[in-house]
Amino acid sequence: MTNPSVGIVGGGPWGRALARAACRTGAKVALHSRREAPGDINDLEITDDYARVAAARLIVIAVPSSVARSVLRALGDHLDGAHLVIHGVRGLDPEHLETVSDIVREETPVRRLGALGGPVQANELIEGTPSAMIIGSRFPEVTAAVTRSFQSPSLRVYSTPDLRGLEWASALVGCLAIGVGYAEQAGAGPGLVAALISRGVDEAARIMAAAGCEERTMLGLGGYGDLLASIALEDRPEVVLGKALARKVPLDEAMALAKLRVEAIPLIPRIAQFAEENKVDAGSFRALCDILGGKRPPVVLEKMFAA
Repeated sequence: MTNPSVGIVGGGPWGRALARAACRTGAKVALHSRREAPGDINDLEITDDYARVAAARLIVIAVPSSVARSVLRALGDHLDGAHLVIHGVRGLDPEHLETVSDIVREETPVRRLGALGGPVQANELIEGTPSAMIIGSRFPEVTAAVTRSFQSPSLRVYSTPDLRGLEWASALVGCLAIGVGYAEQAGAGPGLVAALISRGVDEAARIMAAAGCEERTMLGLGGYGDLLASIALEDRPEVVLGKALARKVPLDEAMALAKLRVEAIPLIPRIAQFAEENKVDAGSFRALCDILGGKRPPVVLEKMFAA
């Protein structure tokens, strides 16, 4: 049996979408999943054996942040310093604000790491709709492997050396995209939505600086670009959730409507706390806490757009 060139851990919609995108480039992919393989993807191998996934040099983690540590602990027994590990998780550990790459370092011997970010959505990868994503890594061999395995005529791969900044930017954009959906549903026009985005990006950049990241990363494709795209991505899970909350749908029902796990839900109150502890003015994130708490749209919008 030929060894795969890409191993993906996570059989949910995001993991399967990444698998489809990699197969589109001609890569041979092993996907760790307990579900059956889609019948229309050539060169996709489904396995429940971590050793088989680790036969690939490039490993992609596509599981919720809540299970990332246990998955990496099990996978780590099959990895060594020759592997390249990236992840596509838009979240941080909500208790200690660790990034997933921090957890990879703690649970595996791998040191050449990266993360995926940017505006691309799972349905775009599945359907081959033209889009863009970004790889964050300070290792050129990681950037080259990701570009080779995912870039195609329908997917442009950009890069940044600021791995930690991209992980934080992706997580904070996930939070702010809930606000975009909420504001649109509550009646805010394009001007106010633009104001929300501009203010949110500015706050997020200062929060990232307090966390040891480069502020400029929030202004690039993995931050500003990702959040701008949320205006047009009506089926983005965070936007769906925000719109449902503005219609006064209870949070648990809004989560079901989003279909995919929204990493921002447990993260928003922790980010607001982090900002307060570091004396960063973060009115947008405090407003997001109110959104999750079910406060009425007029009250939340007033706080969102307060000078």
